[in-house]
Amino acid sequence: MYQEDDSAATTPVRLYADPERDLVALRSDVPVHPNAAAEVAGCLDSWFDETGTFPVFLSGLAREKGEEPPALYGIATGDGDDALARAEVADPPEAGLISGPTGAMLAASLERGRDAVGLVVESDPQFPDPEAARILIRDGIDPIAGTETPTDGLVDQATEIREAKQQLAEQMQQANEESSQAEPLKMFQ
Repeated sequence: MYQEDDSAATTPVRLYADPERDLVALRSDVPVHPNAAAEVAGCLDSWFDETGTFPVFLSGLAREKGEEPPALYGIATGDGDDALARAEVADPPEAGLISGPTGAMLAASLERGRDAVGLVVESDPQFPDPEAARILIRDGIDPIAGTETPTDGLVDQATEIREAKQQLAEQMQQANEESSQAEPLKMFQ
């Protein structure tokens, strides 16, 4: 990976640590293929055991954009429900399934009896959703981790992202209208 205006290369999967707050965040700039989810979960599973880490897994639930802010729900393994109760994170209102790497890591925690939580936030399934990120941080991660993370920038970005989404939609519409098309030639016109 490389960033704009920076020649330094980094790996696409990174751990960020804050020793003062005893926090570690995993960031992946590449999607984990579903066939590799169990392997990734296995690697992290042994690391969780070695470090005594309390994992907080994040997932999104597709939703239609409406007037209401995104909802946040929590699920738990082991005694993770204690953390959800302290943070006042609601139980899911309906049955569901978490798949992919997050689901594999939750399944590994369940199988090992590890204390862990999964936070599920309603979000836009196709575009970055700053409002969902703000809810996730403010109402889920911060209360569980005992931190206070500034989220004002996310609110500011929401307007920029909305405008970029509108511009992209217009560009896609224009591309569809201008694209060449094949039509069947009728024998008798």
